[in-house]
Amino acid sequence: MTTKVKEMPVVSKMFCSSTQAVLVVRSRPHVVGGGGFVVTDLGSHEVVFRVDGCGVLGKKDQMTLTDAYQNPLLLIRLKAGIVEALSLHRQWGSYTPAYVGSHQKLLFTLKDPKGCLANNRPIRVSIEQKDQSIYCKNFQVNGYFPDRECSIVDSGGNDIAQVTVSKDMKDVMEKKDVYHVVVNAGIDQAFVVGVIAILDYIHNGSTRC
Repeated sequence: MTTKVKEMPVVSKMFCSSTQAVLVVRSRPHVVGGGGFVVTDLGSHEVVFRVDGCGVLGKKDQMTLTDAYQNPLLLIRLKAGIVEALSLHRQWGSYTPAYVGSHQKLLFTLKDPKGCLANNRPIRVSIEQKDQSIYCKNFQVNGYFPDRECSIVDSGGNDIAQVTVSKDMKDVMEKKDVYHVVVNAGIDQAFVVGVIAILDYIHNGSTRC
């Protein structure tokens, strides 16, 4: 008897696969398409997500995640204000674009330690929804994203997604502009790519101007 995969939809249930998914991320240069990156499925080679940064949007500290048909899924932006200025972390909010103005729905936040804390404390991700189908609310990023060797880990210490570069890619691509994201079965792939987009921006990647 096959065990049913436990799903954790953050953006949408439609992005939760019953099997492990291997996604290929390809960064776009700023001179072609305004930067950002395109995500394809390793098996089918079809585009599944796109991320546009400030090179396309014309706004600093803001990104959008769209699906294969360029339908908007997430609006991602750095939170700003007095509270954030006094905080020990930079806080990023990821919102569903179906809500506008003051009614935007916050799906998850990412806290990036500032200054000297950056080397001693992990980046943490918190789910802001109260949906009972989301069985874990807190995650952290282990490893070092610029090396394309890191993972998103749940509160129980279990990997839900891993960022990696194959040996062949390492041998031919010094900049690591192409890499893999392995997403476990049941995990919302759009949520994972949203986290990757923020990590890319934090580390001066293609999403940043």
